[in-house]
Amino acid sequence: MDGPMAQQTVSRCLQEVTTALNAPHILRKHIRFPQNRNERNLIKQKFYDKYGLPAVVGCIDCSHVAIVRPSEHEERYFNRKHFHLINTQVICDSDLLITNVDASYGGATHDAYIWRECEIRNHLEGLQDETVYLLGDSGYALREHMMTPVDNAVENSPEGRYNYLQKRVRCTIERTFGVLKGRWRCLLAARELHYCPETAGKIILACCVLHNMCIRAGIEGPELTEEEHQSERTRQVPFETAASSTQALQAGRRARNSLIQMLERNR
Repeated sequence: MDGPMAQQTVSRCLQEVTTALNAPHILRKHIRFPQNRNERNLIKQKFYDKYGLPAVVGCIDCSHVAIVRPSEHEERYFNRKHFHLINTQVICDSDLLITNVDASYGGATHDAYIWRECEIRNHLEGLQDETVYLLGDSGYALREHMMTPVDNAVENSPEGRYNYLQKRVRCTIERTFGVLKGRWRCLLAARELHYCPETAGKIILACCVLHNMCIRAGIEGPELTEEEHQSERTRQVPFETAASSTQALQAGRRARNSLIQMLERNR
Protein backbone atom coordinates (compact mmCIF):
# COMPACT_ATOMS: atom_id res chain seq x y z
CA MET A 1 0.00 0.00 0.00
CA ASP A 2 1.38 3.40 -1.02
CA GLY A 3 0.98 6.45 1.17
CA PRO A 4 0.00 6.79 4.83
CA MET A 5 -2.53 4.41 6.39
CA ALA A 6 -5.75 5.88 7.71
CA GLN A 7 -6.12 6.05 11.51
CA GLN A 8 -9.32 4.00 11.33
CA THR A 9 -7.46 1.24 9.48
CA VAL A 10 -4.64 1.23 12.04
CA SER A 11 -7.14 1.07 14.90
CA ARG A 12 -9.04 -1.80 13.28
CA CYS A 13 -5.84 -3.78 12.64
CA LEU A 14 -4.66 -3.19 16.21
CA GLN A 15 -7.97 -4.40 17.60
CA GLU A 16 -7.99 -7.52 15.42
CA VAL A 17 -4.38 -8.48 16.25
CA THR A 18 -4.83 -7.77 19.96
CA THR A 19 -8.01 -9.84 20.07
CA ALA A 20 -6.32 -12.73 18.26
CA LEU A 21 -3.32 -12.72 20.62
CA ASN A 22 -5.65 -12.67 23.64
CA ALA A 23 -7.48 -15.82 22.57
CA PRO A 24 -7.35 -18.26 25.52
CA HIS A 25 -5.57 -20.98 23.57
CA ILE A 26 -2.91 -18.50 22.40
CA LEU A 27 -2.32 -17.23 25.95
CA ARG A 28 -2.13 -20.79 27.31
CA LYS A 29 0.36 -21.77 24.63
CA HIS A 30 2.74 -18.83 24.89
CA ILE A 31 2.47 -17.68 28.53
CA ARG A 32 2.63 -20.76 30.69
CA PHE A 33 3.81 -21.26 34.25
CA PRO A 34 5.44 -24.69 34.81
CA GLN A 35 2.72 -27.11 35.84
CA ASN A 36 4.60 -30.27 36.77
CA ARG A 37 7.78 -31.24 38.59
CA ASN A 38 9.76 -31.91 35.42
CA GLU A 39 8.96 -28.46 34.01
CA ARG A 40 9.83 -26.81 37.30
CA ASN A 41 13.09 -28.76 37.57
CA LEU A 42 14.13 -27.56 34.12
CA ILE A 43 13.65 -23.92 35.14
CA LYS A 44 15.35 -24.51 38.50
CA GLN A 45 18.36 -26.04 36.79
CA LYS A 46 18.75 -23.10 34.41
CA PHE A 47 18.65 -20.60 37.27
CA TYR A 48 21.16 -22.70 39.23
CA ASP A 49 23.51 -23.07 36.26
CA LYS A 50 23.51 -19.32 35.67
CA TYR A 51 23.59 -18.03 39.23
CA GLY A 52 24.18 -20.86 41.71
CA LEU A 53 20.89 -20.28 43.54
CA PRO A 54 18.83 -23.47 43.90
CA ALA A 55 15.09 -24.15 43.64
CA VAL A 56 14.18 -20.88 41.86
CA VAL A 57 11.22 -21.18 39.49
CA GLY A 58 10.90 -17.50 38.67
CA CYS A 59 11.41 -13.85 39.53
CA ILE A 60 8.43 -11.61 40.18
CA ASP A 61 7.77 -7.88 40.12
CA CYS A 62 5.27 -5.31 38.92
CA SER A 63 5.79 -2.62 36.30
CA HIS A 64 3.67 0.40 35.49
CA VAL A 65 2.09 1.00 32.10
CA ALA A 66 0.57 4.46 31.81
CA ILE A 67 -2.93 4.94 30.42
CA VAL A 68 -5.15 7.95 29.80
CA ARG A 69 -7.60 8.91 32.50
CA PRO A 70 -10.38 6.29 32.59
CA SER A 71 -13.97 7.40 32.34
CA GLU A 72 -15.01 4.97 35.10
CA HIS A 73 -13.44 4.08 38.47
CA GLU A 74 -10.60 6.54 38.00
CA GLU A 75 -9.52 6.09 41.62
CA ARG A 76 -8.48 2.48 40.92
CA TYR A 77 -5.87 3.57 38.38
CA PHE A 78 -4.51 6.78 39.92
CA ASN A 79 -1.21 6.30 41.71
CA ARG A 80 0.84 8.26 44.21
CA LYS A 81 2.84 9.93 41.45
CA HIS A 82 -0.39 11.40 40.10
CA PHE A 83 -0.88 9.58 36.83
CA HIS A 84 -3.09 6.71 35.70
CA LEU A 85 -1.68 3.27 35.01
CA ILE A 86 -2.02 -0.49 34.88
CA ASN A 87 0.08 -2.15 37.59
CA THR A 88 1.27 -5.20 35.68
CA GLN A 89 2.56 -8.24 37.56
CA VAL A 90 5.03 -10.45 35.67
CA ILE A 91 6.86 -13.66 36.53
CA CYS A 92 9.81 -14.64 34.34
CA ASP A 93 12.34 -17.45 34.04
CA SER A 94 16.11 -17.19 33.60
CA ASP A 95 15.76 -16.86 29.80
CA LEU A 96 13.53 -13.76 30.18
CA LEU A 97 10.46 -15.75 29.15
CA ILE A 98 7.29 -14.47 30.75
CA THR A 99 5.58 -17.39 32.50
CA ASN A 100 2.74 -15.44 34.09
CA VAL A 101 1.29 -11.96 33.67
CA ASP A 102 -1.62 -10.11 35.24
CA ALA A 103 -2.59 -6.77 33.69
CA SER A 104 -5.99 -6.39 35.36
CA TYR A 105 -5.12 -4.10 38.29
CA GLY A 106 -4.84 -0.34 38.46
CA GLY A 107 -2.07 1.80 39.85
CA ALA A 108 -3.78 2.19 43.24
CA THR A 109 -3.28 -1.54 43.93
CA HIS A 110 -0.20 -2.63 45.89
CA ASP A 111 2.08 -5.28 44.38
CA ALA A 112 1.59 -7.53 47.41
CA TYR A 113 -2.20 -7.49 47.00
CA ILE A 114 -1.94 -8.53 43.35
CA TRP A 115 0.27 -11.43 44.39
CA ARG A 116 -2.10 -12.49 47.18
CA GLU A 117 -4.91 -12.76 44.62
CA CYS A 118 -2.76 -14.61 42.06
CA GLU A 119 -3.58 -18.22 41.21
CA ILE A 120 0.15 -19.02 41.02
CA ARG A 121 0.47 -18.33 44.76
CA ASN A 122 -2.17 -20.95 45.52
CA HIS A 123 -0.48 -23.33 43.08
CA LEU A 124 2.90 -23.01 44.81
CA GLU A 125 1.41 -23.29 48.29
CA GLY A 126 -0.29 -26.52 47.24
CA LEU A 127 2.91 -28.27 46.14
CA GLN A 128 3.92 -31.19 48.34
CA ASP A 129 7.45 -32.43 49.10
CA GLU A 130 9.09 -29.96 46.72
CA THR A 131 11.15 -26.85 47.41
CA VAL A 132 10.31 -23.97 45.08
CA TYR A 133 11.10 -20.28 45.34
CA LEU A 134 10.03 -17.13 43.62
CA LEU A 135 12.35 -14.17 44.14
CA GLY A 136 10.78 -10.82 44.96
CA ASP A 137 11.80 -7.49 46.45
CA SER A 138 10.77 -6.28 49.90
CA GLY A 139 7.40 -5.20 48.54
CA TYR A 140 6.43 -8.87 48.85
CA ALA A 141 5.85 -10.72 52.10
CA LEU A 142 8.48 -13.32 52.97
CA ARG A 143 7.00 -16.80 52.64
CA GLU A 144 8.23 -20.38 52.27
CA HIS A 145 7.90 -20.00 48.51
CA MET A 146 8.73 -16.26 48.25
CA MET A 147 12.34 -15.33 49.01
CA THR A 148 12.89 -11.64 49.71
CA PRO A 149 15.98 -9.68 50.87
CA VAL A 150 17.09 -9.67 54.49
CA ASP A 151 16.52 -6.23 55.99
CA ASN A 152 19.62 -4.40 57.26
CA ALA A 153 21.97 -7.27 56.43
CA VAL A 154 25.66 -6.65 57.17
CA GLU A 155 27.90 -6.67 54.12
CA ASN A 156 30.01 -9.84 53.76
CA SER A 157 27.88 -11.64 56.35
CA PRO A 158 25.94 -14.77 55.31
CA GLU A 159 22.83 -12.61 55.04
CA GLY A 160 24.68 -9.96 53.08
CA ARG A 161 26.02 -12.51 50.62
CA TYR A 162 22.52 -13.94 50.23
CA ASN A 163 21.16 -10.46 49.53
CA TYR A 164 23.81 -9.87 46.89
CA LEU A 165 22.99 -13.13 45.11
CA GLN A 166 19.23 -12.69 45.50
CA LYS A 167 19.40 -9.23 43.96
CA ARG A 168 21.68 -10.43 41.15
CA VAL A 169 19.23 -13.19 40.21
CA ARG A 170 16.23 -10.90 40.67
CA CYS A 171 17.67 -8.52 38.08
CA THR A 172 16.33 -11.07 35.58
CA ILE A 173 12.86 -9.57 35.95
CA GLU A 174 14.23 -6.05 35.41
CA ARG A 175 15.94 -7.24 32.23
CA THR A 176 12.68 -8.85 31.14
CA PHE A 177 10.84 -5.55 31.56
CA GLY A 178 13.64 -3.77 29.71
CA VAL A 179 13.49 -6.09 26.71
CA LEU A 180 9.67 -6.15 26.71
CA LYS A 181 9.38 -2.36 26.77
CA GLY A 182 12.32 -1.93 24.42
CA ARG A 183 10.44 -3.95 21.80
CA TRP A 184 6.98 -2.57 22.52
CA ARG A 185 7.61 1.03 23.41
CA CYS A 186 3.93 1.83 23.90
CA LEU A 187 4.41 0.15 27.32
CA LEU A 188 6.99 2.66 28.53
CA ALA A 189 5.79 4.48 31.63
CA ALA A 190 6.71 7.80 30.04
CA ARG A 191 4.09 7.17 27.36
CA GLU A 192 0.36 6.52 27.56
CA LEU A 193 -1.95 3.94 26.08
CA HIS A 194 -4.96 5.89 24.83
CA TYR A 195 -7.44 3.15 25.58
CA CYS A 196 -9.76 2.10 28.37
CA PRO A 197 -8.16 -0.10 31.07
CA GLU A 198 -9.63 -3.33 29.69
CA THR A 199 -8.26 -2.71 26.20
CA ALA A 200 -4.93 -1.50 27.61
CA GLY A 201 -4.66 -4.75 29.58
CA LYS A 202 -5.25 -6.76 26.42
CA ILE A 203 -2.55 -4.78 24.59
CA ILE A 204 -0.12 -5.57 27.43
CA LEU A 205 -0.93 -9.28 27.20
CA ALA A 206 -0.53 -9.22 23.42
CA CYS A 207 2.90 -7.61 23.78
CA CYS A 208 3.88 -10.31 26.30
CA VAL A 209 2.83 -13.06 23.87
CA LEU A 210 4.90 -11.47 21.09
CA HIS A 211 7.82 -11.01 23.50
CA ASN A 212 7.84 -14.75 24.27
CA MET A 213 7.60 -15.62 20.60
CA CYS A 214 10.69 -13.50 19.95
CA ILE A 215 12.61 -15.01 22.88
CA ARG A 216 11.87 -18.57 21.78
CA ALA A 217 12.82 -17.71 18.18
CA GLY A 218 16.12 -16.23 19.35
CA ILE A 219 15.27 -12.77 18.01
CA GLU A 220 17.24 -10.22 19.95
CA GLY A 221 15.39 -7.12 20.99
CA PRO A 222 16.63 -3.63 21.81
CA GLU A 223 17.01 -3.09 25.53
CA LEU A 224 16.29 0.29 27.03
CA THR A 225 18.99 2.92 27.10
CA GLU A 226 20.27 4.15 30.47
CA GLU A 227 18.26 7.33 29.99
CA GLU A 228 15.11 5.30 29.36
CA HIS A 229 15.85 3.08 32.37
CA GLN A 230 16.15 6.18 34.51
CA SER A 231 12.86 7.50 33.15
CA GLU A 232 11.21 4.17 34.01
CA ARG A 233 12.62 4.21 37.54
CA THR A 234 11.40 7.75 38.04
CA ARG A 235 7.87 6.86 37.00
CA GLN A 236 7.65 3.67 39.07
CA VAL A 237 6.30 4.03 42.61
CA PRO A 238 8.78 2.81 45.27
CA PHE A 239 7.63 -0.38 46.95
CA GLU A 240 6.31 -0.44 50.50
CA THR A 241 7.31 -3.30 52.77
CA ALA A 242 4.48 -5.81 52.77
CA ALA A 243 2.59 -6.64 55.93
CA SER A 244 2.84 -10.24 57.04
CA SER A 245 1.07 -12.61 59.39
CA THR A 246 3.26 -13.95 62.18
CA GLN A 247 2.91 -17.68 61.48
CA ALA A 248 3.50 -17.41 57.73
CA LEU A 249 6.38 -14.98 58.28
CA GLN A 250 8.08 -17.35 60.70
CA ALA A 251 7.79 -20.20 58.20
CA GLY A 252 9.29 -17.92 55.54
CA ARG A 253 12.16 -16.97 57.83
CA ARG A 254 12.93 -20.62 58.51
CA ALA A 255 12.96 -21.36 54.78
CA ARG A 256 15.18 -18.36 54.03
CA ASN A 257 17.57 -19.22 56.88
CA SER A 258 17.86 -22.77 55.55
CA LEU A 259 18.66 -21.40 52.09
CA ILE A 260 21.29 -19.02 53.52
CA GLN A 261 22.92 -21.86 55.49
CA MET A 262 23.00 -24.06 52.39
CA LEU A 263 24.61 -21.28 50.33
CA GLU A 264 27.25 -20.85 53.04
CA ARG A 265 28.03 -24.57 53.09
CA ASN A 266 28.47 -24.55 49.33
CA ARG A 267 30.84 -21.56 49.21
